[in-house]
Amino acid sequence: MASIKEYLTNDHRRCDDIFASMEEKANESLSAAKDITQEFIDATERHFQMEERVMFAEFEQKTGMTQGPTAMMRQEHTQMRSLMQQMIDAIEADDKDKFFGLTETLMILLQQHNMKEEQMLYTMAQQHLSADADRIVDMMDSIVPE
Repeated sequence: MASIKEYLTNDHRRCDDIFASMEEKANESLSAAKDITQEFIDATERHFQMEERVMFAEFEQKTGMTQGPTAMMRQEHTQMRSLMQQMIDAIEADDKDKFFGLTETLMILLQQHNMKEEQMLYTMAQQHLSADADRIVDMMDSIVPE
């Protein structure tokens, strides 16, 4: 089975691929991109919940660090959720300039966020949680977004 780091990093790539497809569709028209934008948002939200409800919780319980990297990642998730909602609003308003401005901002945030997770947090989680990695990956894999 994949390590926690591999599992979550692979899910980042899956979300990135959907993001790229979303931008391609949006170049055609925003109405054409509506479904794939929702698919991207759903995939990203599921990823956030795998982290927040499972990996972050396990990491915090094991290390006692609740105001460290996981707190920062949760704040960034909140920022990105807001941007994604604004993207939906831009589609509803058929405002292509606003949509692409938001996707540009979101892409930069996602790239920075994912790099911090992949290079620091996931490595720390792997060190502290490796004995429970199979159980944690199984739990993340079974997440159904709330």
